[in-house]
Amino acid sequence: MRRTRSLTLCALFAALTVVCAQIQIPIQPVAMSMALLAVHLTAALLTPAQAAAVTGVYLLMGALGLPVFTGFRGGFAVLMDRTGGYIAGYVLCAWLTGTMIRRTGRSWGCMTLAMAAGTLACYALGTVWFMLLTSVPLWTALTLCVIPFIPGDAAKILLAAALARRLERPLKRIT
Repeated sequence: MRRTRSLTLCALFAALTVVCAQIQIPIQPVAMSMALLAVHLTAALLTPAQAAAVTGVYLLMGALGLPVFTGFRGGFAVLMDRTGGYIAGYVLCAWLTGTMIRRTGRSWGCMTLAMAAGTLACYALGTVWFMLLTSVPLWTALTLCVIPFIPGDAAKILLAAALARRLERPLKRIT
């Protein structure tokens, strides 16, 4: 019974990621979406392994062609595109954030710092990928793909930490 609840919870967080990915501001070259909010909630409320698995399943669904990525896109080509590194970075973000929360504690401050570190890891992977595929220098990649996202991602981190604190008890009762 416990395993079924755990699998159901993981499926719900994967679905939440799909839904949040569709809430977007379509700017170029990287659309702003709410997917990172779902990744942070996943990392805060599940184990690090579960969080990495949930985001891995999200990537797999998209790679197989399901329209789960921002703008209802799907297919392996999306992951191999210049912004695919940011999507792949969700797995690293989820695992790192979850691991840091487990080690540092579940206070709002610890969660926000862990989520910020996870976001930086996602930025790093995505930016390196973007630079490799577009041959642009680091500063150009940062001004196109990172700097415009910092305020929105900071807001997502604050919201995710607050929501995680509120959802923690109800989820423990369920599981």
